[in-house]
Amino acid sequence: MHDGQPSRVASNPKERAMTAEKLFWELAAELQAEEPHLVEGTIMNGRCLRVGQEFLALVDYKGSGLVVKLPKHRVAELVASGHGKPFGPGGKIFKEWVCVPEPNRRRWRGLLREGIAFVRK
Repeated sequence: MHDGQPSRVASNPKERAMTAEKLFWELAAELQAEEPHLVEGTIMNGRCLRVGQEFLALVDYKGSGLVVKLPKHRVAELVASGHGKPFGPGGKIFKEWVCVPEPNRRRWRGLLREGIAFVRK
């Protein structure tokens, strides 16, 4: 839970990854209480969130932070603004997926909600 204090940025990649994963699964639990079709699944040999059968998000795939599925134009906006990075496992960029490396409760929750609305269509 957020205690109103500014979140501390983890100083090393391993610590940051644990922080990202913890935040992701806290947000997942909160959103699952509101969205009955939001379930845990697997993708690329790791845990992820799905909306029904559609992939929605995963966390910290090779240090990427939040990885979430959004419309192409929204991914482009996030990349252009510097809030996101292209997601390209194996060198191929996925145009409907964006990485948001810095753990940020408000931003991540908003992006997950956007992703839910997008994959539900």
